[in-house]
Amino acid sequence: MKKNCTFLLFFFVTLTAYARDINEVVARDTNEVVNLNSQAYANRLTDPKQTVEDATKALTLATKLSYLDGIAESYRVIGIGKYYLDQPEKAIDNYLNALAYFGRSSNLRGEAKVYNNIGVLFRDHDYDRSLVYLNKSLVIAEKIGDNKLIAASYLNIGNTYNRKNNLHQALSYYDKSYHLFSKLQDSVNLIQCLLNRGVIFYKLKDYDKALGLLLEANRGAKSRDLNESVASINLTLASLYMAQRKFDDAEKMVREGTAYTQLVKDPKLEYDYKYTTYELELNRKNFESALSSLREIYKLDSATYKTNVSVQMNLIEAKRKQEEQAKENERVADRQAYERSRFWAVSTVAGLLLVVIGLLVGNVKRKAKTNAQLTMLNGEVLRQKDNLDRINHHLEEIIDERTKDLQIKNKKLSEHSSYLSHQIRGPIATLRGLINLEKEGLVDQEECIAMMDKCVSEIDEKIIEMSDMLHGPSHNSNS
Repeated sequence: MKKNCTFLLFFFVTLTAYARDINEVVARDTNEVVNLNSQAYANRLTDPKQTVEDATKALTLATKLSYLDGIAESYRVIGIGKYYLDQPEKAIDNYLNALAYFGRSSNLRGEAKVYNNIGVLFRDHDYDRSLVYLNKSLVIAEKIGDNKLIAASYLNIGNTYNRKNNLHQALSYYDKSYHLFSKLQDSVNLIQCLLNRGVIFYKLKDYDKALGLLLEANRGAKSRDLNESVASINLTLASLYMAQRKFDDAEKMVREGTAYTQLVKDPKLEYDYKYTTYELELNRKNFESALSSLREIYKLDSATYKTNVSVQMNLIEAKRKQEEQAKENERVADRQAYERSRFWAVSTVAGLLLVVIGLLVGNVKRKAKTNAQLTMLNGEVLRQKDNLDRINHHLEEIIDERTKDLQIKNKKLSEHSSYLSHQIRGPIATLRGLINLEKEGLVDQEECIAMMDKCVSEIDEKIIEMSDMLHGPSHNSNS
């Protein structure tokens, strides 16, 4: 029994140590997923291709770990990278994947971020749908008290109103986001706010205020290597300079912005720069160059492009919803099977533990019973020992008493034997003399018998006297 208990204890200790080691490994791997996604997101404005590569690595690792939040965030960041690479169909597909996984892990903040991303994706194609998603994100962000997400929602809602030409409403949201980003010291988004506010003042024809905001944003974006932002800022600066008839400055902005656009490989920005180039040459009255730019522009039908993209995203979204429903049904079935398996596993472990506990309790009871019996036996032995001690002590007292009595009797016997020998010796000598006289016929026979009888009587009296003297004390003590 002791060996079995020791084995079970060793088994549970080993299992606990193994589980702790696994948890440490999983923690390191999940941190790696988080770091890869953070790194990928940081590159979105400078190198969106690298964003997609790093987030894909994170997705592979998170999938191996079954790390739901890691999988969801990886899909979201891949979608962001695809958005900056102007691949909206792939972006929406990844966003919907992210939304599904964040839903499975009950991560409200993650869902809000994805709603925000989807709102940005629809911003250029379907303003109303964009506002629906952005307001979903804002409601969740306010519910969980996430100021960074609230600020991002304000910023993107302002962008949508900007595209709807609700300029004052857009500016109101930009001011709210700028105030929050200032508190958060988020320099990247502050640059975006400066750009957006500059665009609003440009559209309101407040060119001086717009120029100050755009140049400040340009300097900040260049200092942080935000290539996408520099390209966007330069595009607005080129339009502003054209409006002020500063064509050389406008050309400088177009040339610089085109170079940054080629770094980030954004087809939409490339299209916008071609159109801006066309406007610049047209304003300069360089009609031949303007016509060349116009030919390039019309290779792409922007209106058809927007319509097709919007339709494709709607179809993908509907398809994804159907797929997610089917997946959800499969997940429910898998979850039920898993719960059943876990129930039986837990029941088996609980049964084994109950058996072990029963064995341990039985062993403890047996030991307690044995200990009680041993205690009783020890008590009985102690009682017997006490009895033996008392008996031995009593025997010692009796032996001492008898020894003393024998010593007294021996002393008396010695004394009386000496006395008796003295007292009896006379009658015996007389008897011997009479016997000798009778043999010689010197004494009368009758007289001789009478004298002999007298001698015997004396001897008898002496013996009785001695016996009385020897046994007298014992008789007295017995009486």
